[in-house]
Amino acid sequence: MIPDRRLILPVVAMVVVVTASNVLVQYPLGSWLTWGAFTYPFSFLVGDLTNRFLGPTAARRTAWGGFAAAVLASAWLSEPRIAVASGTAFLAAQYADIALFDRLRRATWWRAPLVSSVLASALDTAVFFTLAFVETDVPWVTLALGDFAVKLVFAALLLAPYRAAMAMVPLKA
Repeated sequence: MIPDRRLILPVVAMVVVVTASNVLVQYPLGSWLTWGAFTYPFSFLVGDLTNRFLGPTAARRTAWGGFAAAVLASAWLSEPRIAVASGTAFLAAQYADIALFDRLRRATWWRAPLVSSVLASALDTAVFFTLAFVETDVPWVTLALGDFAVKLVFAALLLAPYRAAMAMVPLKA
């Protein structure tokens, strides 16, 4: 199979975002957040742009490519429990995001990225924080609530670069 060169940038972006998030989630920012909360929402932007311009098949391939490399890097740079939790949450959330986005892609320009990112963020947060921190001393419920709040804010803020990218590249039907 010949690799699709159009996926190089999205896969690399996904690897960078997820790996950075897996490292940064280990560093609290007060008692409500971790630094990873500020990087992870970009994974949905990468997935949504890939889905918009190249379609859901390319978005799934990007998710898998990002997943494979990010889990390996995360296993090396973070705790194994974080890497497993991240990989599980990542795939569940990305697949939910891709399916929802694809279903809403013909609606108003902002609906697909906003709705899919919000719902996939809820899934990602629940799965990740439960698997990564249950039965530890980490105040994971508090961190999960803070993380989800940041993801909601970023889902809205990332509509601006999404819209700007839409103006630069023709849409996939």
